[in-house]
Amino acid sequence: MRRLDGKEVVPHLTSAASIGRWAWIRSMVGARFDSDVHNARRLAEYRGATPAETLQRFRAVVDRQTAASGHTAAWLGEVVVHAHDIRRPLGIEHTFPVESLMAVATFFAARDFAVASATVSKGLRLDATDGPFTAGDGPLVSGPTLALVMVMAGRRAYLDDLTGPGATTITQRLDV
Repeated sequence: MRRLDGKEVVPHLTSAASIGRWAWIRSMVGARFDSDVHNARRLAEYRGATPAETLQRFRAVVDRQTAASGHTAAWLGEVVVHAHDIRRPLGIEHTFPVESLMAVATFFAARDFAVASATVSKGLRLDATDGPFTAGDGPLVSGPTLALVMVMAGRRAYLDDLTGPGATTITQRLDV
């Protein structure tokens, strides 16, 4: 799956909050289950003519509870990961409730859904240093729950926040 660039994150989240399960399924079938084609179509649909219009469209859906899947943790993962795709490079600090991060981390460690998170963490023991999250067996990878979530989502920028003998394995997996 192609990574979104900075200008695509807001329309991507607008789309995710605007498209229900059946519309999402129709879109994926129409894209022959190619998530890049699906995402490109949704980005074109939800991107405004100007950045201000794109932001206005996002603000119009920010309180919606629509999601493409019934997995609340998957939708929450979209919000957490993409929020930090924006926040970290800009130096904007934010602390999510540990319960929210734990739900996303648990979901990501258990399955590949929108990202290959379970594949990244397979055969490793993940242990949060700031909360109760723990998953898997094998060489230890520890760090803040947010860093574990972001690395499972393929975000290399968070690798330096992780320690333990399994951190090298995760780094190698993200290099592929």
